[in-house]
Amino acid sequence: MPEMEEMRQCVEVDPTVDLTSRTASRGHPEPPETSRRGFLASLSALGLVIPGVGAALSSCSRGAPGAADSGRRDSGRGTTSGSQQPANRVLHNPDSRLHTVHHAVGPTTTSVPAGNATYQRFDPALPPLPSSRTQQLHWRAQALPVRISPDIVVAAWTFEGNLPGPIVRCRVGDTIEFTLTNEHDVPHSMDFHAAQIDPKTAFRSVLKGQSVSYTFKPRYAGAFLYHCGSSPVLMHIGSGMVGAIIVDPPSPLPAAKEFVLVQSEFYVGNPVNGVHPFDYSKMLATLPDYVAFNGRPGQYQTEPIRVKRGERVRFYVVDGGPTISCAFHIVGEQFDTVYLGSPPENAIHGVQTFNVPAGGGMVFELVANVAGEFPFVNHGFGHGQKGAIGVLVVEE
Repeated sequence: MPEMEEMRQCVEVDPTVDLTSRTASRGHPEPPETSRRGFLASLSALGLVIPGVGAALSSCSRGAPGAADSGRRDSGRGTTSGSQQPANRVLHNPDSRLHTVHHAVGPTTTSVPAGNATYQRFDPALPPLPSSRTQQLHWRAQALPVRISPDIVVAAWTFEGNLPGPIVRCRVGDTIEFTLTNEHDVPHSMDFHAAQIDPKTAFRSVLKGQSVSYTFKPRYAGAFLYHCGSSPVLMHIGSGMVGAIIVDPPSPLPAAKEFVLVQSEFYVGNPVNGVHPFDYSKMLATLPDYVAFNGRPGQYQTEPIRVKRGERVRFYVVDGGPTISCAFHIVGEQFDTVYLGSPPENAIHGVQTFNVPAGGGMVFELVANVAGEFPFVNHGFGHGQKGAIGVLVVEE
C-alpha cells in the first residue's frame, strides 16, 4: 500500500546529516531493521487506527530473522532501556523530501483517562500584540486526550497540550525565536508557513527528549498556518498538530474586534477506554467524522462570538486541513473587505463567500451594522453540518 511505503520511507537514514550542534539526544543508534519494525509497531498503539501495519511489520523484519525488538517498552514500568536513541540522525519529511531521524519506539497508549479531559471552549479572540519585537517561544509536542465536545475525547497529538495549538501574534519584521521539545514517542517537527527559512535545518524532526531551535522574521502580513511536518504529514496534521500565526502589517489595520478561526478535520475510530483514536484510513479517504473551527465542532453555536452593533469585525481564517477547504460565509451579511494576500494590499470588496484552501489563511472583514444572530459557516455544507459552524451575535 502507498501509505505503508511512505511509513517505511520515514525510517530511512541519511548518514551524511549531522545535527549534533543543534539537537540534544541521548544514547546510541540501534540496528536499522529493528528501528523500522519498532517504529511501525508503535503507530497502531499511539492513538491511531492504521491499516496494513501487520504487512509492513513483516516487510520490515525481513533480513533480520530472530532480531529482538530492542525498542519494546517494559510492560511493568513503561520505561525503555538507556541505549536505544540514535545520536545525530534525522526522519524523512515528505513535504520537503528531506531525511530526518530514524528511531524505534515502543507501544504506548494515552495515559490520562477520558474522564480527566475537561471540555473548554477555545477562546477565538486574537491576543494583543506584544510590545517586544522579539518573541521567545518554547513549546512541547505532547500526546494527550482532548475533549472536543462534552461527550467526545480524542487521542490528540498536540502543541502545548491543546488542539489547535496556541495563537501566535507578531508584526512584519519581528524576531521569532522558536524551540520545540518533543515529549512524545513519535518524532515531531514544526513548519511555520510565515517563515522563509531552510526547511532542511529548521523543519527537521526530533525524537522524544530532543529539541530543535530556529529563528525567523516574517516578511508578509496575514493569517498563516503552522503544523507538524513529520512523516507522514497527513497523520500528524490529522491528529491535531496545527495552529495559527497572525502577522500584523507595519501600519496597523483599522480598529476592529478580531477573531481567529482554525478549521480542522477529525477522522476518528471506535473509542478505547473512552478515548477515540484517529483513523488514518479515513484521513486517506477524506471522509471526516467532524469538521471544526478551533478544535471543537459547533462550539460557537452553544457559546457564540459576541460583538456590539457598529463595530468592525475581522476574522482571520486559517485552514489547517489536512485536506478540506473552507468556503467561509456569514449568513445574512457580506464581507466589505477580504484580503487575498498580505493586508492591506490585495483586497477585494463586497464578497459573499470565499474559499480558504487547506494550508492557507485569509482575512475577512465586515461592519456589524445590523443587530441579530448571524451564523458563520463553511458553506461546503457537507462539512459545515459536521461542525464547521458558529454564530456571531451582534448586540445593541
